[in-house]
Amino acid sequence: MPATPNRYFYVDPSRCIGCNACVQACTECDTHKGYSMIQLDYIDRAVSTQTVPVVCMHCDSPTCAEVCPAHAIKRTGEGVVQSARKPRCIACNNCVLACPFGIPKMNTRMELMMKCDQCYDRTSIGKLPMCASVCPSQALFFGTEEEIAHLRPNSTPINAFQFGAQTITTRTRMLVPKDNVPEQLDVLSAMYQPTIGNVIEQDLLLDAMNSEESYA
Repeated sequence: MPATPNRYFYVDPSRCIGCNACVQACTECDTHKGYSMIQLDYIDRAVSTQTVPVVCMHCDSPTCAEVCPAHAIKRTGEGVVQSARKPRCIACNNCVLACPFGIPKMNTRMELMMKCDQCYDRTSIGKLPMCASVCPSQALFFGTEEEIAHLRPNSTPINAFQFGAQTITTRTRMLVPKDNVPEQLDVLSAMYQPTIGNVIEQDLLLDAMNSEESYA
């Protein structure tokens, strides 16, 4: 399959099953030196087992590159924001602090910022990113807009995220339910929305505890 500029990375948090296959596969990417550039976060571990894969969003105007004093972070013609270049990176942590999505991580041993570069060595020649190639539930998908529309008819991809007064557009798309699709996802407001998942009601929890005491 040839490399085409209209293939995008799609993240569907509702499909993530927390298997960590993506994390392991990422360590096997040739350019990552055995380190994983993707992580799984629990949305609200106290009340839900729901996890979400966290990858670089590849911003159209990447803040990490804009604040880099050494010009170590480059954006390709296809819109992929690459990891810092070793000869230029001075390990100043500007990118780590500036990224609104909290993606760049500083490898202190190597004195190098490392982050998801969408497996550019693979995607630039038409292959899938390592994480998307192993995701069993297709929570991570790499393909065209036509492919995702066919596979997820009840979902809509969005790539505009609101942080206060700032709107950030990205190459990576987030899949949301088709009903009531916002023009952009208000990230700060979403932080305070209740978790959707299995919640143990307090009365049920107390009943279970009392039952255990009666058998003691």
